[in-house]
Amino acid sequence: MPFKSKAQRRKFAELLMKGKISADTFEEWNRETGSKNLPERVKSAPGKKAKVKRKTKKKVRRATKRNS
Repeated sequence: MPFKSKAQRRKFAELLMKGKISADTFEEWNRETGSKNLPERVKSAPGKKAKVKRKTKKKVRRATKRNS
């Protein structure tokens, strides 16, 4: 899979130096990317934001005594 950005390439180089990925993996990605002019960072696609859950008030039921 090719790199999508310069930042991603730097991150993988860092992981390679720490020994978390193999040199073969890094070279494979680098080879597939080739000499493309990559953007510094890739922005997320528009309209693909995570939904934020709103807190709702729970209705509290009070125990009422019935007069019989």
